[in-house]
Amino acid sequence: MEVESYSNVKNNLKFFMKKVNKEHKPMIIMSEDAKDDCILMSKTDYNNIIENTYIRSSQANVKHIMKSWKHLKE
Repeated sequence: MEVESYSNVKNNLKFFMKKVNKEHKPMIIMSEDAKDDCILMSKTDYNNIIENTYIRSSQANVKHIMKSWKHLKE
């Protein structure tokens, strides 16, 4: 994962926003204090993570998906 300094991202935010959206690779934004570090990622990738987390949080959903996948393969 790419790592950039806070000041570089601040000065070039639009460039990095376009880059993470185009490449679909999140980027770590480092601060002087590590507890303030953040991740910059595309909204599409974020929504995908949230949706997958929600779907996989239910055993019934997971079983249904696995059953459907098996049926599709056959």
